[in-house]
Amino acid sequence: MAGQDSISQQNSKVPRRDRAWPFWPVVPLYPYGQRPTLRQEVVPDTIWTFDQYQGIFYVVVPIRMTVVRLQSGGLLVYAPVAPTGECVAMMRSLEARYGSVRYIIQSTTTGIEHKVFVGPFARRFPQAQIYVAPDQWSFPINLPLSWLGLPARRTQVLTDDRPVPFADEFDWATLGPIKLGLGPFVEVALFHRATRTLLLTDALVSVPNEPPAVLHLDPYPLLFHARDRADEAIVDTPEARRRGWHRIALFAFFFQPNSLDTPTLGTAFKAAKAAPDRSRRAYFGLYPFCWQADWAASFEALHGGGRPFVAPVLQTLIFNRGLQELQAWVEQVSQWHFERVIPCHLTAPIALGPAEFRAAFATILQPQATNRDRPLPAQDFAFLKALDAGLVRRGITPPADAVAAPNDAP
Repeated sequence: MAGQDSISQQNSKVPRRDRAWPFWPVVPLYPYGQRPTLRQEVVPDTIWTFDQYQGIFYVVVPIRMTVVRLQSGGLLVYAPVAPTGECVAMMRSLEARYGSVRYIIQSTTTGIEHKVFVGPFARRFPQAQIYVAPDQWSFPINLPLSWLGLPARRTQVLTDDRPVPFADEFDWATLGPIKLGLGPFVEVALFHRATRTLLLTDALVSVPNEPPAVLHLDPYPLLFHARDRADEAIVDTPEARRRGWHRIALFAFFFQPNSLDTPTLGTAFKAAKAAPDRSRRAYFGLYPFCWQADWAASFEALHGGGRPFVAPVLQTLIFNRGLQELQAWVEQVSQWHFERVIPCHLTAPIALGPAEFRAAFATILQPQATNRDRPLPAQDFAFLKALDAGLVRRGITPPADAVAAPNDAP
């Protein structure tokens, strides 16, 4: 608990106004108008991560920004998070030591939780140039980038055929576009040569056994989901935080894992009457979840000893629509000599080299030819497969590539 206590002490010293995020209605996710930030140093004096968190019904997951010190002076920011007063103050302290923010990278076209902060962040650092992934789109109307809050005079599209001023320190590779119907999926990987660090957005993740450090800033979501029944009191222990995180991870990756039953609303409301806390914060006692006895085994399969993998949503709904694009991107990235990966979610950094990186995508690219290490259970994909079939049937998304195969692990 020592690390958790230290985070809690730091948390208690930050005024609420410094974490205020007034634009939360644009993407109304918990913690709404409050966005705590945890800064951690990954490579001394060179790379830092800024973690926040967000979710629905207390299913909270970290969202990460990475900042890299440039050898030529100044800073590069990959995938900005909410520029609250606390976050900006942390950035100012880095600028005071290493120079101003010179470049801001918007690394995706589909992840609204990453895109929504780029414009506000850019306005807090008016000297920075903004580079966005190609094929940007918005729904329901495709709007110009300037209408989406990006400063027109400082914003450029990051393409392979256009030189960029940070090319002497970084390589980049664009995954996609993968056509999904409403708009294409694109992600830009960025490789920092000096530290052999690969920056990713959503393409690869690793699920930790312990709750991510940023979630200890507000452990209530962990404790909320640690319970088995609505009438259980919320008790803060390391075991409860861990159990809550394991269940949150299953929710976040599978939406409705096989080990979860959902009672009827009538049953859930009846149970809520016996809840010891019926406050607004506790959703008035509502807890519409019933975990089966084997739920912990499902998490162990998801955790897989911390091995990196492609998130089930990307496996089922996105990457199987663009296998050629994915293969080309994996091969390009695998040519770089990286030693660590920093994704925008969950574990970071991940100790990973090109061979392990390539192997992590074999489940999708070589589904019949590979002996997969610690595969994800097929039964947990049932909801995502049903969702996929419904989207295809309604003509919202195109069918998966013919050579793609579903996750068929036992």
